[in-house]
Amino acid sequence: MTSPTGRRPTPLPNQPAFARTVAELQHAITDKLFCMVGKFPEVASKNNYYLATAYAVRDRVLNNWVRTAKTYFDNASRTAVYLSAEFLIGPQLGKNLVNLGLYDQTAQALKGLGQDLEELLEQEEEPGLGNGGLGRLAACYMDSMATLEIPTIGYGIRYEFGIFDQEIRNGWQVEKSDRWLRLGYPWEISHAEVTFEVKLGGRTEAFTDATGRYRVRWVPERVVLGTPCDTLVQGYGVPTVNMLRLWKAEAHDSFDFQAFNVGDYYGAVHEKVFSENITKVLYPNDEPAVGKQLRLEQQYFFVSCSLQDMIRIYLQREKSLLGFHRKYVVQLNDTHPAIGVAELMRLLVDEHHLEWEAAWEVTRNTFAYTNHTLLPEALERWPLSLFQRILPRHLEILFEINRRFLEVVTARFPRDTGRVQRLSLIEEGGEKYVRMANLACVGSHAINGVAALHTTLLKQTVLRDFYDLWPEKFSNKTNGVTPRRFMVLSNPGLARLITSRIGDRWIRDLDELRQLEAHLGDATFRAAWRGVKHANKMRLAAAIYKTTSVVVDPTTLFDIQVKRIHEYKRQLLNLLHVVTLYRRLKRNPRLKAAPRTVIFGGKAAPGYFMAKLVIKLINSVADVVNADPEVSGRLKMVFFPDFNVKNAHHIYPAADLSEQISTAGMEASGTGNMKFSLNGALTIATLDGANVEIREEVGAENFFLFGLTAEEVAARKARGYRPRDIYNGNAELRAAIDLISLGAFSGGDKGLFAPVINSLLDRDDYMLLADYASYIESQDRVSLAYQAPEEWTRMSILNVARMGKFSSDRAIREYCRDIWHVAPVPVRSAADPDGRRL
Repeated sequence: MTSPTGRRPTPLPNQPAFARTVAELQHAITDKLFCMVGKFPEVASKNNYYLATAYAVRDRVLNNWVRTAKTYFDNASRTAVYLSAEFLIGPQLGKNLVNLGLYDQTAQALKGLGQDLEELLEQEEEPGLGNGGLGRLAACYMDSMATLEIPTIGYGIRYEFGIFDQEIRNGWQVEKSDRWLRLGYPWEISHAEVTFEVKLGGRTEAFTDATGRYRVRWVPERVVLGTPCDTLVQGYGVPTVNMLRLWKAEAHDSFDFQAFNVGDYYGAVHEKVFSENITKVLYPNDEPAVGKQLRLEQQYFFVSCSLQDMIRIYLQREKSLLGFHRKYVVQLNDTHPAIGVAELMRLLVDEHHLEWEAAWEVTRNTFAYTNHTLLPEALERWPLSLFQRILPRHLEILFEINRRFLEVVTARFPRDTGRVQRLSLIEEGGEKYVRMANLACVGSHAINGVAALHTTLLKQTVLRDFYDLWPEKFSNKTNGVTPRRFMVLSNPGLARLITSRIGDRWIRDLDELRQLEAHLGDATFRAAWRGVKHANKMRLAAAIYKTTSVVVDPTTLFDIQVKRIHEYKRQLLNLLHVVTLYRRLKRNPRLKAAPRTVIFGGKAAPGYFMAKLVIKLINSVADVVNADPEVSGRLKMVFFPDFNVKNAHHIYPAADLSEQISTAGMEASGTGNMKFSLNGALTIATLDGANVEIREEVGAENFFLFGLTAEEVAARKARGYRPRDIYNGNAELRAAIDLISLGAFSGGDKGLFAPVINSLLDRDDYMLLADYASYIESQDRVSLAYQAPEEWTRMSILNVARMGKFSSDRAIREYCRDIWHVAPVPVRSAADPDGRRL
């Protein structure tokens, strides 16, 4: 057999047989306990056994990775590269056991060794390498690309400290360091032999080379090194393993002996500390100038390392970089890696001596851009003075890109100076800024939104001028989530029940869930469905009690909103419903309302005062409601701290009601909405983000809709929105707000929550009061529906059965077909001649 390049592949050496039976797994785990952890069973801790199990599993993943890498090399496979500043990958042991098909065997093997797999899974520290949806989407996509056998590399940052661990003290959020590496991380493989220099600061020098060409030399102020740390991503049911390569910053010279010898002990390690700070923590507070600088350095650092690494790999078998874009397609996950456009131009022109036109042809055909926001203020931009100080050569390149681009714009739209100003990569005015979203649009061959509504609004609002110029670049790629983690792993009871009725093909083809509709009329199946949900609610109730000491009743309606705390996500609207319901129950003890447990979760950015005050308000209302005997058994409220992937395993399967209540036109897509629905929760939502498509799929009759549409929101604001008029005109709303403002939930302190009340009555930027009446009416319909358990179960089953569209597998197939033009490359397994099964 020869590869497409005509080279004959070199066979791999014989690989060792890997454990699959219970006895073999026991032997492998015990061997790793001795050889990797250095313990014998009598003294080994739970964490020791977790590490030993992880190393045993990693061996099999590594074996698959070597075969995958060799296959890609032999086939010169076109490769999708996913550049993302966040990868919220979650715990790895359980996911790898599911994807390898070794979960049950490993549980039995550990039981024979006196250990419990579930307890060991709890030992794993979760890498908090993302803030939320953006990083979790990247992780879902990596899982799908491996499962679909798509040649892929993910590139990101190995933050030493990820997103903070959240504690609640006296109702307030307290941030604690995320020390995910403190007990060892067995899934990471460091490659110290592969390092790249990353230049920062300094100046540029123009010169003419020996051939008479104009050239530019970058003379940096300092240089840091990037070292890769790889986490391997095992596909489900296939031998394919792809690589997630995260970059760690190190000093070029980590110790200055001269400084040390004269007693300057801090100076001796100054460069080490200064360099390593770049990857020290996820997204530093970028309000102060030093925070902005560090964030820009982080983004450039990982993008530069990644592109240099791609060029290194490419040149292992090719001689000319003119075909770079035929080997790689690079997806920019939001604007954080957009500096890659200028960096690839620098590498091609300055380092590898391509002509500008040839380099630009390669660059624009390499990159594609995913936009994740409709908020103009969230489209990243950098003060030009900062950009010039940190990346002087890139600013020169950016100016040249902009000059050539604006010539195209002027030719297409003559005398339209306003359009030219809006499209320019440089924002003029008092202080000049570099517009990273504009750079991403200009330097990419494709631009996509992440939900149908989001993409439509992109074309009409924040990227309208680019759409007018290049409509052919735009497409929609609605987000998706992986069913392997968010059903098979986190909701095994439901996964088993589904598989018992329709087989297991749904795990790789979520459209197969449609077959569940044939079982709607089966009373035994519906009862089993309710039994699974109740068991999941009991599991969450136990986790809540362990974390908060609050006792919740799993027979009540579990009404859950978990997501980043932000004003536009409107946790405060949910809270106003709780206060309204609390008042109703107090005033009418015989009110026919479904007993309800309202669960909040999510983190507020450390510098986001209003979001942190909302967390305090949630906890303050919970303290009063939970202590009131008049509503005991009918209403309870809890804030579940430190929402992350591991806690999500408990939360999504237990939900009865999913709160997706952002202001219409504000949320790009959302993926939590998908995870809840996949696990049988019903949704109460506005027509925002992917909620629109979820409602279309599951049916309007199985969805609780409320609120203004995006068009109505815009029209209302255009007419002049007066929230105080709504407050004055709605007695229930006024009573709920007055309870808060008069100190009912703050021990009589009327000032504590005054900023919240003032923002609602004076501005209400996200139109909570405009949607309040509709939301309350929709919640009343929820309460009525939940009191008819058979009908509720039918709706729950239909929600799961019709969620096939929202698999990340479907999203990746669309990216491959429409943007990446990357085909699957099957990998042969060492143990199975047909190579199609593990």
